[in-house]
Amino acid sequence: MSEQIHPMGPHHLPFYLAPGSGTDVMMVVMGIFLVAALVWVGTLYLRLHSLPERMAHKSEKLQFEIVAILGLLALFTHIHLFWVAGLLLAMIDIPDFGTPLRSIAGSVEKIADAKPDTAVEAEVSLSPHLPEKKSGNVPREARGGHV
Repeated sequence: MSEQIHPMGPHHLPFYLAPGSGTDVMMVVMGIFLVAALVWVGTLYLRLHSLPERMAHKSEKLQFEIVAILGLLALFTHIHLFWVAGLLLAMIDIPDFGTPLRSIAGSVEKIADAKPDTAVEAEVSLSPHLPEKKSGNVPREARGGHV
């Protein structure tokens, strides 16, 4: 059998039509393009989805963890309000209350553990008109109590 084109058929076929006995090149190119576009769109989506976490990365650990949890909730539940809440939380700088409070607590501990001045004790013992300390103001260690 000889392979001849029907006399009524066109003698020149466009490039996008597959030959009868060959590989459809256009379909292979479009398949590769589709896979590449799918990977690109997926990467873009995941980068956009992790935007609040990347913004909160420089903040405190607790704030970062809350933003990360909101991002995971948004990813798995498809509730976009979690993502928006995470984005807003990542944009807000929460004031650091812990450091000043720890500093105040450390200073109070130093004051409490400090030995009283000997000059003040001498002045108290020399002044008979000053009232003596009541037992309520004496530290528990001095009274013999347990700490």
